[in-house]
Amino acid sequence: MVHRLRNPSLLSIADLTRDEVQFLFRAAQSLSESFHRNETVPLLAGRTLAQLFFENSTRTRLSFETAIRRLGAGTLTFTASTSSLSKGESLLDTIRNLEAFRPDAFIVRHGASASVLHLATKTNRPLINAGDGTREHPTQALLDAFTLQQKWGTLEGKTVLILGDILHSRVARSNTRLLKLLGARVLYCGPGSLLPSNPAVLGADAATSQIDSVLPEADAVMCLRIQRERQNSPTIPSLQEYARFFGLTSERAKRLKPDAWILHPGPVNRGVEVSPELADGPSSLILEQVSNGVPMRMAILAALLNPGGLARHLDASPLSSGDSSS
Repeated sequence: MVHRLRNPSLLSIADLTRDEVQFLFRAAQSLSESFHRNETVPLLAGRTLAQLFFENSTRTRLSFETAIRRLGAGTLTFTASTSSLSKGESLLDTIRNLEAFRPDAFIVRHGASASVLHLATKTNRPLINAGDGTREHPTQALLDAFTLQQKWGTLEGKTVLILGDILHSRVARSNTRLLKLLGARVLYCGPGSLLPSNPAVLGADAATSQIDSVLPEADAVMCLRIQRERQNSPTIPSLQEYARFFGLTSERAKRLKPDAWILHPGPVNRGVEVSPELADGPSSLILEQVSNGVPMRMAILAALLNPGGLARHLDASPLSSGDSSS
């Protein structure tokens, strides 16, 4: 059984093996019990984590902040809009200046794809990718898959349909890699203009624009929003047109398996990607995804910065006799 991660940073799902993912799931399950009891698990007491958000964020930033506090650590939070970047300071100089505060790790979100890969070569501190351009969002994929494994016990043999703007989605890329690593089948669906030209390169098993024909195959549907901020020119006529042909409505949901789950990484545009009654309904895991983001990110931070302490915590946990993996 794996008790630590091989890599000092988490930049991509490709940094993880299947056993390492299951180790993180086991850690997240244990830490989830403490989180829901409002307990602090001081695995990172005395540490400082620097959050660098060059893009706006609500769920990811607050989730990391909560995870850091629940681990007993302190936070340096950098927001681009109120920083010296507006005065001409370079990204590299920003990192070097923040290093002077002696943080133990960086958590970085940036609009440029592969930006975190570049920054990782410029610092000797662990770096966690909180989303870079259209490339990857590994912590989101981990919390999504963790949420599904809690429901199913295993993702092996399950079919997950990713629906929406896949072309511009880092969430789709990271989720595809992780779901395939865990034995799931991944299907893409969306307007042709929002599907990658070669879905197999990303690992998808199939891609289609025929939503009604593919819904019956899905054990879970992950809805994605239209990312207009990443598009150089319009790729669909309108959001209303998208909702008409690709929105997950109550009527369309009748084609799903009775026990199929609905996910969305947020922010949700109600009535566009998914109808309000489905987003708030019994098949929705949207709020569970948000809640699971805290223990999953606690697990990632502890595994990177205090693997020995995390291993001892897990050995002492009632869950140590069992495992959330299959």
